[in-house]
Amino acid sequence: MSTMDRECVSLLPRVCEVLADSGRSLHDDTSLEKLLDWFTELTKTDDGGSLLESCPCLLEFISTVVYNTASDPGVLSFTLKLTGLMAARENGFKILQESSVLDLVFNMQHWQEAGLWDDPCMRIGWIQGLQSMLQHPKAFSLFVQSDFIQPLLRLQSDTSLFVASAANQMLAHVLLHFQPPASTRSDGIDRKDGNDMQTCAPITAVTMETSGEYTAVVMALSEYLKESLVPEVNTQHHQSVQLLKLLALLLAQARPPLRDTLLRTVADSLEVLVTTAYAQLTLPLMDVILAAHSSSGGDKQDKHVSCLLSSMLNINRPVDLIKAAAVFLRRGHHDTVHTAQAVRILLLPLDVISGQSLLGTNSAAEKHRFSTTEQLKSKTSCISMICVCLTNTPHISLMPADVLPCPPGLIVTAVLTLLTICSGHTSLSSEVFRNVIGSGKVQKCALEALTALSCCPGAKEKANEVFTVLLQYLANPDSDPTVLHKSYQALIKWSVCTNPSCITDQLRRDLIEVVKKRVCDMRWEVRDSTVEFLGKVAGVRKQPEEVADRSEDLMISTSCTTPLLKEALQDPESYVRASAISALAQTLTHSWRQGAALTQEQTETVKQLLETLSKDTEGFARRAVIQYFIAWFSSSSSHSPPSSSSTSSSSLLMNSVRSVLSLGSADLDWEVKVHTLELARLLLDEALSGQRGYRKSLDTHPALLHPYAVVSDQAYTLHTHSEAVETDLAAVLNTLVELGVISALLSGLVDCDRPVALKACQLLITLRDTACPLSLGALDATAAIATLARVSCELPSWGWGQEIKKILEMKRSDWPNGVSVAAQRSFSSVDDDDTEEVGTKGAHSVCVSVCKVLRSLGLDERLHVLTQSSDHIHNSPLSLLQDLLTASAACAHTDTQPGQEVIVDCY
Repeated sequence: MSTMDRECVSLLPRVCEVLADSGRSLHDDTSLEKLLDWFTELTKTDDGGSLLESCPCLLEFISTVVYNTASDPGVLSFTLKLTGLMAARENGFKILQESSVLDLVFNMQHWQEAGLWDDPCMRIGWIQGLQSMLQHPKAFSLFVQSDFIQPLLRLQSDTSLFVASAANQMLAHVLLHFQPPASTRSDGIDRKDGNDMQTCAPITAVTMETSGEYTAVVMALSEYLKESLVPEVNTQHHQSVQLLKLLALLLAQARPPLRDTLLRTVADSLEVLVTTAYAQLTLPLMDVILAAHSSSGGDKQDKHVSCLLSSMLNINRPVDLIKAAAVFLRRGHHDTVHTAQAVRILLLPLDVISGQSLLGTNSAAEKHRFSTTEQLKSKTSCISMICVCLTNTPHISLMPADVLPCPPGLIVTAVLTLLTICSGHTSLSSEVFRNVIGSGKVQKCALEALTALSCCPGAKEKANEVFTVLLQYLANPDSDPTVLHKSYQALIKWSVCTNPSCITDQLRRDLIEVVKKRVCDMRWEVRDSTVEFLGKVAGVRKQPEEVADRSEDLMISTSCTTPLLKEALQDPESYVRASAISALAQTLTHSWRQGAALTQEQTETVKQLLETLSKDTEGFARRAVIQYFIAWFSSSSSHSPPSSSSTSSSSLLMNSVRSVLSLGSADLDWEVKVHTLELARLLLDEALSGQRGYRKSLDTHPALLHPYAVVSDQAYTLHTHSEAVETDLAAVLNTLVELGVISALLSGLVDCDRPVALKACQLLITLRDTACPLSLGALDATAAIATLARVSCELPSWGWGQEIKKILEMKRSDWPNGVSVAAQRSFSSVDDDDTEEVGTKGAHSVCVSVCKVLRSLGLDERLHVLTQSSDHIHNSPLSLLQDLLTASAACAHTDTQPGQEVIVDCY
């Protein structure tokens, strides 16, 4: 068998024997699921019959287990699923049927008599095995002739939610997989729903021979739905919920023959559910009605569905009414009449509590005002209804005028009024008010809604009121930290989207006072939010000029922000320190881009950051320091190359780079090291961009990023000199050595964290291919290589240096074909000089040629290994089979000491 490894084929009979042994149990039941996953993959490329013929042990295993009812229920369930998988193809189905195994495997009475049916895993196995098998007409005929539809219907109300859900999916699969082709209407339009249900296989129409059988299945299900949808007692709500889920699933994809039959059968039952006060069924019932409504075609049955929808949007239970309206809007239907009705329903609680006239005149929702007001007097219902209302207000505010009953600006006013009531700043007295005063949940929902409403039509006119309310929240000592955080978010969003002319000097002064107070708050969460806010304020300045101007009119100036952030660098909480560093980077970006002169304050800040990088005990702050220097280097490089002048800020940056790379690459936090390599990448890009054949390092291996490697939110784009000058490669290498880039990359290459080693390896390959070529074209290769080979770097006698030296001692350069003999001799002679003449430098380091190191480390082979996860060894089918046998052998020894048990830990 081409799809199965020979070693796996040789082990499979022993594994089957172990699984069929009723006296053995598995320590890890998930190994059976993993084994089934493997068989599933095999059957995708192979016929089930072919699999049974190539591995006869599978058929023997199924026969043995089915007749041995003393087997472990987990193994039995696995066997049922495996049988269905093998029978999914007609060839496999035929082999299993001829072996008299298939009928017994899915004989429910057989398992009931053995006392095994009560175990939920057996019922799950039976259902999923059947579903896997039902992919062709022969399997469907067996399903009908065995009358499997009846037990499946009973399992809809199973005590196990997992079993009930599986039965639900199974019935949907049967009806949708085998439904006949779509009928064509008299106007020639083919009525077929475009949505695909992911849980069902590709639709296969029934044949002439099975059409009668399919009709019988549809009728059986329809009658069951008709009789069982309406619960007789409260305890049957669970069953009704499951049936409604099934019905919604079917109506979402059923083509007209099936869809029309189902709707015609359940119409009366649905009407009863709509008119009866079953609060638990509101949402699943709406799912059914909307599924039918979305596929409507204008016939009589669809008009009945529309009436049901109208009835749902008129039920006299405010809490359920609000939920129904919210579900309707979330589905994005474009039915003007019902949309307008849902909008008014959702605005009604906000209208009642705020006193704003949001519903207009002659509103159909007015008839619900009294019941809604009464329901709002209950605290639980009040908070629930208000939050649903607030969540939908941003979407409502953007609706067209023929749907929206009031100007969008009035909705903003209503939300502001609610926020004022929540904070207790109201002279009015109401039983409803008491339910929302001090409610953190309502305040958070209202602030989120207010943030989203900043872009709605007419929002700009409300900006002054918005800022006033937000500042009241920020100044309120009783405000919850999360509420304050959301207040900051709203303030930023509104400052960007509104007219700066509405911001008064008093508002600016108030904001500054509030921020100074909050940055010293006792709660670290508040301090963190405040510092983060200051960073976002500065970040706005990096936006287009028209936005930046607005920010300057409202937000705090840099002269006020910087001292606050520098003080926050000493905060006892690491989250706050990290946020302060990030905010400081955003604050200073503007001056970096302008190439500002070096100041004493910048020098002190850099000193403080380097101290944080070397001494801070928390990784958050150290990561932020590296990102600070990344942002600085990117901003200064985007306009001009680093200046050598001692009075420029860029000179301070370049003088700090070596310390940053040295400390960052030696950090214990793997994310700090990855960020450090990102800074090294930027330095490589800056140094090598003018070189022939150079490609940005991340573009070299775009598919090799590790799934949990750190990727910065900011895309850094560096621009080099306008003159495309061919820089001397030896000088470039010397510069990279002096800056500590080479040491950082070599250190990362042998790091124990794979994302670090992977990134370092990619960068080293880029450097090798650009700066240490084996062929220089028209240049004098021998002389050039000799010059490059003399560029050396130090390897410390401990840690990463020792690891690199071990590699160099074990591996020599592997020269590709076509390299001149002179070039090889040039490198070889320099290698000898490095080893013999240079020798040790002091007692602590060894000098080696950079090009020798880059050519001798076997970087391409290392990259291949690093890009493979450990799964390619441990997650293989062979490993799975070996682990099963090992665990079985260990279980056979009764003298195993506690703690020495073999756990099946394969993928």
